[in-house]
Amino acid sequence: MSDFRKGNIVKPYERLDQEQIDRIHEASMAILEEPGIWCYNKQAADLFVKNGATSVLEDKGGSPCWRVRLPRELIESAIAKAPSKVVMGARDPNNRLELDAEVPRVYFGSGSETNIWLDTEMTDFVAVDDPGDRRKMPKYTEKRGSAALLARAAHLCEQLEHLDFFVRPVNIQDEGINEGNHDVNKFFASLNNITKHVQAGLTTLDALDDVVKMAEIIAGGPEALRENPVLSFIACIFKSPLQLVDDTAEKVFAIVEQGLPLVISSSPQGGSSAPIQEAGIVAQINAEILTGVALTQLIKPGAPVLYGSVPVRARLDDLHDLYGCPEFNQYNIDCVQMARSYKLPCYSSSGVGNAKVPGMQATFEKLFSHLYMAASGAQYIHYAFGLLDRTNTFCPLQAVLDNEQVGLAKHCMRAPLISASESDEAVEIIRKVMTTNHKLFTRHTRKPCRAGLVSEPYHFESKTGEDQVLERALAHMADLEARPVKHLSGEMVERIFKEIPGLLPELKQTN
Repeated sequence: MSDFRKGNIVKPYERLDQEQIDRIHEASMAILEEPGIWCYNKQAADLFVKNGATSVLEDKGGSPCWRVRLPRELIESAIAKAPSKVVMGARDPNNRLELDAEVPRVYFGSGSETNIWLDTEMTDFVAVDDPGDRRKMPKYTEKRGSAALLARAAHLCEQLEHLDFFVRPVNIQDEGINEGNHDVNKFFASLNNITKHVQAGLTTLDALDDVVKMAEIIAGGPEALRENPVLSFIACIFKSPLQLVDDTAEKVFAIVEQGLPLVISSSPQGGSSAPIQEAGIVAQINAEILTGVALTQLIKPGAPVLYGSVPVRARLDDLHDLYGCPEFNQYNIDCVQMARSYKLPCYSSSGVGNAKVPGMQATFEKLFSHLYMAASGAQYIHYAFGLLDRTNTFCPLQAVLDNEQVGLAKHCMRAPLISASESDEAVEIIRKVMTTNHKLFTRHTRKPCRAGLVSEPYHFESKTGEDQVLERALAHMADLEARPVKHLSGEMVERIFKEIPGLLPELKQTN
């Protein structure tokens, strides 16, 4: 693991036994055989048929659609060709990630592409009935997402020590942004402000060549990029239930041919676009993801791909997503086990809730998913920093708070150090201390503290009787954002702006 981020290797918490894993697999195979999938992309339908599927053209309101029935032999043979190890590169080689399906090494990162940025400031409020009663309270201001805010998010996330990778958390909606230049600007704003791995979806296929060229310039050429893929892509190829989307499939074909890592993601909603029962939603999402993974391997055997599970549950009062509930963890842990059974690296989710502002509800909802998903052994956990109001809002203050929670979760999941040498050393220490008058172990804490084995108190704990978490976290965030930005070199930025059209001039920042 030299030149990679360390991550946390855990002993996975497993909800399913082998018999239940087999049942879900059998259910998924049965779904793909009957009813099959509704495929709106002819190239994909033809490729499936060429490899043993059956296909019938149906009329879906003027859009050509093929009802494709996929035999288990096709799916199982194709996913067996997918690599069990995928490297996610980074500008700083020490920030690269090694995702190994057979090693439950956990990494956490950001995610979503929110339209709203939520700023926080502490304001003095005076009690109406007592002018002497003054208190600092948070005041929140919503901003429209922009390229500048995305760059700011990337810089902040560079400083968060427990954030291992960066999935764009802010949608850029500047006046100069359109469908044609959206992708180059969001990738540049990210890559120019963070040295960790960068990932995003692709808005339009036409932008792929320019995005890849930008990455090749940053990595040092085409071969260097494939060795150290500083960026990767996400493709939600299915509209649940079981409908393979035309334009997303086109992107999958092109990205796979580029040889860059790709997440095949699916996000059905239990209770609306999937069954609410655990067995039903997990069997369906597994069928959708496996079909997408199989497609990548039929296009190009050995293509680097991640099993991207993002199952959610519907609120039964309004059918919106409900993240802060036990089922969210249950569905996701099951999917991690399914991915592991296929020897596929798993992209999963934690840290999402329904709270609209930082506070107790946000902490409560996020903490359980941080802990449970870390314990599951998922290799690549996104959504973990800064999200509020489900996945609608990114709050930098919340990202700082989440960093503390993720750090505590990582510490909780550390493997026990109870080897023969550790046990012998413990006996010797106890014997030494018992010969002293004070009988205290204080001086023997120095070594484990220096080794980083001892956790510190909660970073934002109050020194008074008042809750000062938000105020102290804001002060810490200001310190983090004041650190120098790790931009690309001036020469590299000049070359990128010369060769890549559509970049916003205001993003042209260098060291």
